[in-house]
This record gives sequence, structure tokens and C-alpha cells, in this order.
Amino acid sequence: MGILPKGITGYDLDLSTGKWAAYFDGACSFAVEGSYQLKYKSTITGTISENRLKDLTGVSVKVLFLWLNIVEVSRSGDDLDFSVGIASASFPIDNFYECPQCGFGLNCNPVPPQVRKIKMKKSLVSSI
Repeated sequence: MGILPKGITGYDLDLSTGKWAAYFDGACSFAVEGSYQLKYKSTITGTISENRLKDLTGVSVKVLFLWLNIVEVSRSGDDLDFSVGIASASFPIDNFYECPQCGFGLNCNPVPPQVRKIKMKKSLVSSI
């Protein structure tokens, strides 16, 4: 639940291929525990399958002075593994029970998102 921040204005999902896109009003960034900075573009895309998001675009993490694209997220037991291609990091899944909010990260008063557009090609079954 907490992989994408609050504020999604809509999404597309094709269950036959697993390809999806999530839309925000604009780009957003925030800091999370461990001094990581995350940046989300206004459109995030990827492919979803059981316990895995791959071919991600639109999400990056700041490591030292470089912004690296997060290309895959997979579940391994009670951990989520985030890959930037050349390296990966694991975090306990309970860190992602709450959705961060753009500009505030996890330290904010939750504001319910307003969904303006939802398009699905088939009904949603399960994901990560």
C-alpha cells in the first residue's frame, strides 16, 4: 500500500499484460526514514505480477549525490527489495503499511486523495 504516495488522480491497468500507469497532478518528492530522498514523476508506469513490480519508470531515489531510477520492487518474505539495476536494498514490509504524502513523507496528517479518473480494462484481482 505505501509504495506510491497519496495523491494519485487516476490509473490504468491491463490485467492481461500486467502493465499499469498511475497519475499525479505533478511531480513530487520527499524524504523517508534513513535519509533517503524519493522523487516521483507525474506519471509512474510498470508491470505488476505476483509479489513483483518491474519495468518501473518515474520513481527515483537519491543516493549520495546521484538520482537513480528504481526499476523493480519485489517481495521476499517479510521484506520488500528495491532495485536500481546495479544495486538493491531491502526494507521490512511493515514500513509500507502507510502511504507517504507528497511534500511530507510519512510525517503528516493524512489527506484523503480525490480520484478523478479511474480506467480499468478488467477487474482488479490481487497484487503485492
